[in-house]
Amino acid sequence: MTLRVAVQMDPIESINIAGDSSFALMLEAHARGARLFHYHPDDLSAESGRVRARARAIRPINQAGAHFEWLGAPETIDLADDTDVVLMRQDPPFDMGYITATHLLEQVQGQTLVVNDPAEVRNAPEKLFVLRFPDLMPPTLVTRSLDEAMAFRARHGAIVVKPLYGNAGAAVFLIDKTDGNLPALVELFGHVWREPFMVQAFLPDVARGDKRIVLVDGEPAGAINRLPKSGEIRSNLAAGGQAEPTALTPREQEICARLGPELKRRGLIFVGIDVIAGYLTEINVTSPTGIRAIDRFNGTDTPARIWDAIAARLAAR
Repeated sequence: MTLRVAVQMDPIESINIAGDSSFALMLEAHARGARLFHYHPDDLSAESGRVRARARAIRPINQAGAHFEWLGAPETIDLADDTDVVLMRQDPPFDMGYITATHLLEQVQGQTLVVNDPAEVRNAPEKLFVLRFPDLMPPTLVTRSLDEAMAFRARHGAIVVKPLYGNAGAAVFLIDKTDGNLPALVELFGHVWREPFMVQAFLPDVARGDKRIVLVDGEPAGAINRLPKSGEIRSNLAAGGQAEPTALTPREQEICARLGPELKRRGLIFVGIDVIAGYLTEINVTSPTGIRAIDRFNGTDTPARIWDAIAARLAAR
């Protein structure tokens, strides 16, 4: 029987296929004979206990500039009856729109396998879920209080301040131990975001790179080292960082071994964790990236591993 896969993601017209993990998953699904649908979170509707999407059948093509073909006009599909798998792959921000989409997809999870599990995505935002593993992290504070932030800096020296629900390195600030801008920055964060912000002790070894490690159903599948460009502390590829090949250290293997069983238990099949100098900084469950670079460097096939894990979950239902 043909596997039916709906991919909930950002507009496919604007992606960079050289680095897009969602596209890599679509290519592998197509190679396995799946029928693929594409839709945006704004195309979701719910009525009388049914969740629908205004979607369009699609064929991915591994060719820059001509990377997809629509296979018909838009149509309304029932995500419980007309699909076997939904890939929830839209990029953050993790806002109320994102949270609403997890609630809608949770309604079909009993009939259709949603990857990653939408309830667990909602319960594991990247910078909060990681707080469950304090012994693996650098010194970290979550607060809205200037007094708390000042006291934390007095204890730890230079700090990094960032929004709890940001992504791609946006609004990440390095504040050294004598910088007089911390009060103004806290004031700015308070005006822009209602949520607390995160403060972490600055790790100077970030200049040597920030590792993105991908775990598939709780098992490490590979990693890249992301180097910040000159004059930057942010190593995110979206912020201009450069990827290089790397291997896991014993400490990083220990981190994966600690996290793996919990990720698997929660149905978080495709996860990317960030590690700097042996410290876990984030657990990315919403729309992790990095698998195309990992596979280029290592000659591996991470999309195949992910689809094998999905197939195993489907067989066990």
